[in-house]
Amino acid sequence: GWGADEKAIIAILGHRNGTQRTQIRQAYYDLYQEDLIKRLESELSGDFERAMYRWILEPAEREALLANIALKNANMNYHVIVEISCVSSPDELFILLLGLVSSFKYGGSEVNARLAQHEADILHEAIKNKNHNHEEVIRILTTRSKTQLVATFNRYRDDHGIAITKKLLDEGSDDFHKAVRIAISCINDHSKYYEKVLRNAMESDGTDEDALTRVIVTRAEKDLEDIKKVYYKRNSVHLEHAVAKKTSADYKKFLLTLMGKEE
Repeated sequence: GWGADEKAIIAILGHRNGTQRTQIRQAYYDLYQEDLIKRLESELSGDFERAMYRWILEPAEREALLANIALKNANMNYHVIVEISCVSSPDELFILLLGLVSSFKYGGSEVNARLAQHEADILHEAIKNKNHNHEEVIRILTTRSKTQLVATFNRYRDDHGIAITKKLLDEGSDDFHKAVRIAISCINDHSKYYEKVLRNAMESDGTDEDALTRVIVTRAEKDLEDIKKVYYKRNSVHLEHAVAKKTSADYKKFLLTLMGKEE
C-alpha cells in the first residue's frame, strides 16, 4: 500500500482541477487495474477520507452520492436535495437526474415583468391563506428560470415590504415551508445561502463536518471565492480562519488546500 502518505495525496489531488483528477483516476486504473477511489477508501479514514472521496468524484457522481446519502438519512435531509436542484444549472441537473427527474427550466436571462407581478401575487395569496396552494407554488418554482424567479421574489418584496423567505419563516416550519424557503434562498443568492450553511456548521459546540465538506468540496471549483467574501462580510472573520479553528489534522489541511490557503 501507500502507507497513506496524506501530505503527498493532498499536494497532488488538492491542486488538480476536475479534468486532471479524472485523468489521474483513469491513469491509476490503467496502471494498477484498481479504482483510485477504492484505494483511497482503504488507505484514508474519517472526515478526511469522506472529503477526499467527494473531491475525486465527477460533479454528477458527487451530487448523486450526496442525494443518495440525504435520502437514506433517517431524518431525511431534504435540504441537500433542494440545494442540488436549485443551485445546479439545467445541464448539470439533466446529467444528474436523467431517468429520475425531468427539468424543463428555461436557462435564459429574459424577464417578463407582468408574469413576475402575477406570480408574486399568487405566492402572496398562497402564503396569506395558509392553505399554501402547493401545486401552484411548485409549478412556479420548478418551471421558471432563475432570472424570472428572482424578479418575482423582488416584486413580492417591493409590494409587501418583506422578503418572501422571511414571510415563510413567520408562517410555519413544516417540511414544505422549509423546502420552499431553502429553494428560494438558493435561487435568490446561493452564496448567501451557503454562507449560512457554513456558519451554522461551525457555530455549534461541535462541527457539522458533513455540511462543511459538502459546501467546500462542491463549490471549490465554482464560486467558493464569492462565498468566502460573503462569509467575511457577515462574520468579520475569514472563512479559512474559521475552518482552521474547527477542524484538525489531514482533514483541516485538505479543506484549507481546496480553499487556496496552505498551512
